[in-house]
Parts: sequence; C-alpha cells; structure tokens
Amino acid sequence: MLKNYATYIFRIISVIGLFLLPCKTYTQEPQIFTLKDFDLRGTVKSCLVIADYGKEEFEFNKEGLLTKNLTRYNETDYDITYYKYLNGQLMEKRDEIYREGQFDKQTSIAHFYEVDTTNNKKVSEKIISYTGDVLGIYEYSYNEDGNLIEIIRSNNEGLDETNIEYSSYKGETTITYLLNDVILKSIRTSFKKNRKGTKDKIVLTKEFLDGIPNKAQEQIYDLEDKLTSVKEFNYDETKKSFVTVKAISYTYDTSGLLLKEVAKIEKSVKTKDYIYQFDGKEEGNWVKKIITPKNLFTTRSITYYQDELIKPEE
Repeated sequence: MLKNYATYIFRIISVIGLFLLPCKTYTQEPQIFTLKDFDLRGTVKSCLVIADYGKEEFEFNKEGLLTKNLTRYNETDYDITYYKYLNGQLMEKRDEIYREGQFDKQTSIAHFYEVDTTNNKKVSEKIISYTGDVLGIYEYSYNEDGNLIEIIRSNNEGLDETNIEYSSYKGETTITYLLNDVILKSIRTSFKKNRKGTKDKIVLTKEFLDGIPNKAQEQIYDLEDKLTSVKEFNYDETKKSFVTVKAISYTYDTSGLLLKEVAKIEKSVKTKDYIYQFDGKEEGNWVKKIITPKNLFTTRSITYYQDELIKPEE
C-alpha cells in the first residue's frame, strides 16, 4: 500500500517499537502518515482495505493527514488508532484495543504531545494507559536545522538518554544513535551513479545489541525516490563481517505502482507479480490488487471529499 509493502511494514514496526519494546530498543520521533504513505492520490476521505489478514480502514482530513486507522481481525477483535493535529503537528494519538467486543483498558494507551518552539524546537510526549497510569515520558530535542539530536525517556524504571549524531564525509552522511553512550544504530546515506547514468540513493542501516553489530539492511532508491532493492544482512562473528541473508528487487510502472518483486533467499528465488484495477477517477487510485502466482487479492473501497461549492459574492 505504500511505495511498496516492505517499506510500509518497516515504518509501522519502527513506530510500534518506540512505545512497546524494551527501553534499549532503538527509538525515533513520532511519525505523521499521509495519503502518499498508503499509495493514495487526490482528495481521499477514507479507504477501506480488505485483505487476507482482515479489514483495515483509513480516514484522512482534507490536508491528507491520517486521522483514524481501524484494523479488524474479525467481528469482535479490532484495534483503532486516532490522530489529532494542530497546524499540521501531531498533538494526540490514541490506541484503543477491543477484544471479544469489549474495550480493553489494560492494553489501550494514549499519547499526548506538547511543542515548544521558543528556541530550538522541543517536543514532549506523555504516554498514559486508559487505567490512568503514566507509562513513560519522552522529550525530543532538535537543532537549529530541525534535525532530531536527543531523546530523553523516563518511566518508573529510570531515565534513558538517546543522542543522535550527524556527520558527513566525501558526500556521505551518517546518523548515529547512541543510548546512554552505547551505539544502537547507524544510518549511512550515499549516492552512486547507476547504469542509466542517474544517481541512486543508498541507505545502509546497521543495528547493534549492547554495542555489538547484529544485523543490517541496505535500501536503494531511484531518482524518483522509489525503493528499488533491499538487502538484509546478519553479522557473522566468525568472519567479523555482515553476510547477506536476503535480497529483494522491485520494479514499478510509469505511475509508480509496484509491478514485480523478486526475492532471493540463499539458493531459492521467489517472484511476485502485481496486477491492478482502478476506480476510473481522475486521480487513478487502484481498487483491486492481485498478487501472482498465489493469486492473493486485496481490494480497496475509496471515498473522496466532494468539491466545496463557492458561493458568489452578493
């Protein structure tokens, strides 16, 4: 549903990891999702997705920001997330969990944000359960260029400080995340000319456990910022280097829709082809996606904001 499914899942896991995983997990600032993130175009008001895992409904405001996400696993089990904004800034996020038709206070949580722009931007986030317990407080600090440079996390277990460092060398930029002075993750971005004569953007992300290399991922984007390939690596202690465990390549049509995915895992190669049907609107959103050879179907029902009538001046 995003530029490709792999990118969408990667981003969702990153957001969930910020709040639900242990304190030594890599964290990042809260993200705002828009129509573009779900491969939607035009004045979309809502989008109902029916897939093999269940049903998912997305609602957007007129600015194209996601305001509600409902994931339904069956008739009685579903999750709802609400987003509230002020001047394009995320101010409130609520995750409500329903099981067997009942609202679950124990697992439902709310996030409240405050923005301070007196000097360099600061964002504070308070995470509260629906039972009234404060689960954690985050403070995000930015430098004068608007880059995130520090995350301070506090809860009943204590205080953790994540520092984000930026460096440049010979056209490459590196962002390094350190939790209490121990490296968590590094993201290096570089550019390389491809066979077509244009430049690809290469993003190499390395993850560490207690400062020791653990795994890595290389993402390559084309001139239009579409993800064209992903390589996943595990760290080999014997070789003292990263070893490729999976490689995926993506092909798109002229409008940017994913057409083919080829995954190589060890000696096996798996290919997926994507076929679309469209809604006939000027925006050209797809309403049915078929993935072969397994013939997996995903359908979307899309509603649009109607053009508002402008009354002539009297």
